[in-house]
Amino acid sequence: MGNRSIFTKILAIAGTVLAWLPLVAPLLFGFVALFTRGRFMVDYLMPAEIFPVALAGGLLLLWAASRMRYRRVLIAAGLGSAILLILGTQALAVVTGLASGETEPGGWQWALVLTGLVLFTLALIVVALGGILLLRDLFRKRVIEVINGS
Repeated sequence: MGNRSIFTKILAIAGTVLAWLPLVAPLLFGFVALFTRGRFMVDYLMPAEIFPVALAGGLLLLWAASRMRYRRVLIAAGLGSAILLILGTQALAVVTGLASGETEPGGWQWALVLTGLVLFTLALIVVALGGILLLRDLFRKRVIEVINGS
């Protein structure tokens, strides 16, 4: 069994909160807009815009997973995919002219960049769910502890 110290728990909790923040924030702001403006508006670019927050959370989760020796592959794969996808999507936006405004949004260029953003968001979801699974593993009592009554 891996390290279940208070420090590992703090890493896992902070990492999970930070990993979920870029995914939940657009929805929260959408509900605020619903109640203030009467329309539900979501900024679908926000997860990419505040990716450094998710990156910090993913690194904390990776550290906690390494200390626990659980969920390392899932979190590392999700985080690595998110990094590659955000860099690749940004490169595609620059190359196609969407980033500079040279190309109008629409067509195959727009579809390609949006597909990259969707895949990036899915990779962030994998990291965030990895955090939830890590927390579950971290706070679950071991079967032997329950049987022995400790």
